[in-house]
Amino acid sequence: MIKFLPLGGADEVGASCFYLYIDGTGIILDSGVHPQKNGIESLPDFELIKDEPIDFVFISHAHQDHIGGLPFLIKRFPHLQIFATKQTAEISLLTLHNSVNLLKESANNFNFPIYTHEEVDLLVRSIKYLKYNEPINLKGMRHANGNFISITFFDAGHILGSASILIEYADKKIFYTGDFRIESQFISNGAAFPKMKIDILITETTYGSTDTKTLGTYESESIRFAKEANKIISRGGSILVPVFSLGKMQEILFMLNMLIKKNQLTEVLVFTGGLSKDISHVYDLNRFIVKRNYPEIELKSIPQENYLLVNEINYFFKNPSIILATSGMILPRTSSFRLTDYWLDNTDSAIFIVGYCAQETPGYTILNSKQCDHIIFNSFERSVKCQIKKFNFPSHSSRESIIALYKIMNPEKLILIHGEESSHQWIGEKALYLNPKTKVFSSTKGKIIILD
Repeated sequence: MIKFLPLGGADEVGASCFYLYIDGTGIILDSGVHPQKNGIESLPDFELIKDEPIDFVFISHAHQDHIGGLPFLIKRFPHLQIFATKQTAEISLLTLHNSVNLLKESANNFNFPIYTHEEVDLLVRSIKYLKYNEPINLKGMRHANGNFISITFFDAGHILGSASILIEYADKKIFYTGDFRIESQFISNGAAFPKMKIDILITETTYGSTDTKTLGTYESESIRFAKEANKIISRGGSILVPVFSLGKMQEILFMLNMLIKKNQLTEVLVFTGGLSKDISHVYDLNRFIVKRNYPEIELKSIPQENYLLVNEINYFFKNPSIILATSGMILPRTSSFRLTDYWLDNTDSAIFIVGYCAQETPGYTILNSKQCDHIIFNSFERSVKCQIKKFNFPSHSSRESIIALYKIMNPEKLILIHGEESSHQWIGEKALYLNPKTKVFSSTKGKIIILD
């Protein structure tokens, strides 16, 4: 028997965690937290598997919505064996330690049991590394027969160390995409997937409801970014760019350096800071180990200042500059949230949104506002005096790329995850149009899907 049970991240982006049962062996695919929720509500529902066999957990990448719940999972099920790429483990050591401090605030407000720095060290040391394209065989303690389950990681092209997972058992092939991007980014070189027939495809649908024609290309968007930035800089303004500390910050920093070297962007001070600088160091250490663009360029060699060392906020408005500040969705208690509070009042400056912002986040509010609008920010009504610009540099695949993968793998069953209902609907309808015999499942948290 094979069954699939979402514990989180099914019909939304956040707290990705999926249980896969294969003839007595229990596998967890990712264990994240929800960035818009607090306390227990931010975690996957581990109660759903309290009576199930659970043996292994495979982490696709180190973004918090895929790994942030791992310490809680291991506290609940300490016997689990954890697998990830070496790069994901190295980054998780940084991000999970950073989360300990953030969680202390949540614990006080939401009666939330947290983990310690010592537990993070023990957890990360216990992670077993998997390389791309090198299968391993395993089975759980209560596995029903002598057939092993084969697991192979493939480069997902999303961020450093990201992996999609091929699970082979008997005559079945199951492919879990995690977050993936087929197309190249500035640093990441795009996914490298097997071109084979798959029985069950479990795919993210983040951009399933987004018209790709509105996104542009990385090249066209970078040129547009430079033109708009030059306008702001020429009148003495500064640009706040909210970014995720992992992935987006490194990609945008690389882009800025490229544009300045090509004389397409006015040379100004570029500010980074916090956790993102430590993560960039991991990118540099692995630049010849993983497949990426321009491995000869180290991120640390790109001129940049630390915005956390700036004590006077007016410094940014007196000195034209570009500030890459976390978080990308401008979540409360983050640097980008605090800086946005000041930027909204500065008519010469601008906020450039460069990534995905989930609904009900402050980033989504900013993204959908314009100069002279009135919005609610930080619990107060505010007038938007700065310029707001949106640029598209997605680290997820377009909906056409998801369908292209579906056509190549030609699955009998298609499970849609990691996306809103409208995204599930577009991908599902397109798949059924191409092959009406495909069984399409729009996954829901807590709802079991029997696969065999």
